[in-house]
Amino acid sequence: MDFSTKLTKLKQNHLYRSRKVSENAQGTQLIVNGKSVLNFCSNDYLSLANHAQVKEALKQGVDKYGVGSGASHLVSGHSSAHHDLEEALADYTGQDRALLFSTGYTANLGIFSALKDELDWVLQDKLNHASLIDGNQLIGLPIQRYLHNDIASLKRKIAKQTGAGMIVTDTVFSMDGDRANIDDLQKIANFSNAILMQDDAHGFGVFKPNIPQNSIYMATLGKAAGTMGAFVAGNEDFIEFLIQKSRPYIYTTAMSPAICVATLKSLELIKKGEQKAKLRANIDFFRNFSTALGLPIEASNSAIQPLIIGESEKALKISQTLFNQGFYVSAIRPPTVPKNTARLRITLSADHTQSQIEQLLNKIKHALH
Repeated sequence: MDFSTKLTKLKQNHLYRSRKVSENAQGTQLIVNGKSVLNFCSNDYLSLANHAQVKEALKQGVDKYGVGSGASHLVSGHSSAHHDLEEALADYTGQDRALLFSTGYTANLGIFSALKDELDWVLQDKLNHASLIDGNQLIGLPIQRYLHNDIASLKRKIAKQTGAGMIVTDTVFSMDGDRANIDDLQKIANFSNAILMQDDAHGFGVFKPNIPQNSIYMATLGKAAGTMGAFVAGNEDFIEFLIQKSRPYIYTTAMSPAICVATLKSLELIKKGEQKAKLRANIDFFRNFSTALGLPIEASNSAIQPLIIGESEKALKISQTLFNQGFYVSAIRPPTVPKNTARLRITLSADHTQSQIEQLLNKIKHALH
């Protein structure tokens, strides 16, 4: 295979991806490729990744459990730290049980792998995360997608289905920042012999979970919680079924128990609500100031604030201009987003100051003209 030609084509179409190297802890200020920048592209929404109490908890976890877990959960890798975190997450989400996975991607693949012989159809929101689409492929069912957040489209699709099915949605959509209507989706599931599954990677910790009875809830711990890993929450029998049937759970080394100790501290801080209140204030300030400047930011009350640019080349140029001026904002391009909807994906954190947000928005306005 001629990989060189394929890479050249990606570059020509402004779709080539490259990594930047950060040299300090996650936060609102980063040193990236040797340059000091204000960070507006992290998913560390509650600014917990470098929080003093979370770091101290991690150190205590390392002292007690060491670094690695040593094995999968079903061998010797399931520690009391894992057990305690699962119980705390179940309590926080109001579910019978929670089950830890090493990443959100493997959690989604794990759910689908366990349900391989249980479903006749799956319907997914058009803008669902790639891990949900890949899980659908793993299960061997055709990928059927309803129009984004369009209940009428979902109803039309469901009318054509027979047997047992699953409706799958992001809770907060990762590239648009808008939210699914979980209550409406559950009503449809109730009348269509279907189970509802939601991926709350970008909402967990920011919004109160809305988990209908007997539905499936997945959330990640590497975003608002500031650590790493993921979990699935649900009723007793479903979680036990995952333990028995989920291939990524069975065959993956358990996440570090020290990370579980740190995440327990993160969960405490999430419950206190101080960081969440700071983030909410920043979101409101961002929305109001961007409106005052006349910037066409998409409608979103989450930490994700997208500015649609259109052409990939233009989005890249604006992103680079901002970086040169000390502002780190990613340009998101196809295939992550639909063709001709390349965008700046601005993400807010609890520890951003209003001054930093003002500076960013003024620079964006200038860069657009």
